[in-house]
Amino acid sequence: MIWSDKKILTAIDSGEIVITPFDRKNLGTNSYDVHLGKYIARYKDHILDAKAHNEILHDEIPEEGLILHPNTLYLGVTLEYTETHSSVPFLEGKSSVGRLGIDIHATAGKGDVGFCNHWTLEISCTHPVRVYAGMPIGQLIYFGVEGDIENYYNKKVNAKYNKVTVRPMESMMWKNSF
Repeated sequence: MIWSDKKILTAIDSGEIVITPFDRKNLGTNSYDVHLGKYIARYKDHILDAKAHNEILHDEIPEEGLILHPNTLYLGVTLEYTETHSSVPFLEGKSSVGRLGIDIHATAGKGDVGFCNHWTLEISCTHPVRVYAGMPIGQLIYFGVEGDIENYYNKKVNAKYNKVTVRPMESMMWKNSF
């Protein structure tokens, strides 16, 4: 079941969900709006290698905005730091963002119970578009978990994205054995 606004507020009050900064006006009927942080990155090399640590170049979005171009993968980050301790968060793009031709994630729209960080966004666009730090970019939707949890993400020894950072994180696929 998707959690309602009242359930989300109850979970925030109890510490089951943490959203920083939190602003009540960003709470929807069954979601919470998140915003684009000021840092954005792109890969240094044109050809990426799944077995290699692909380096990224970090930029700060200027006040006048930054133009994103098609055929380039940008790694953005949410302004909001979040924690979820008893629910599964899903991040979806806002319809207003989609109507500008912007996708905010390629495949990583689901978080794990125990995820405690800013969300890295896998941003692509269909044609050039200017984006701004602080603009609404997505919405978090929470689903309840049935049953006890044995393996919280923030306690996993091999979790690849546990380092808290306000900057986007590159793929850590290279840390897998294959």
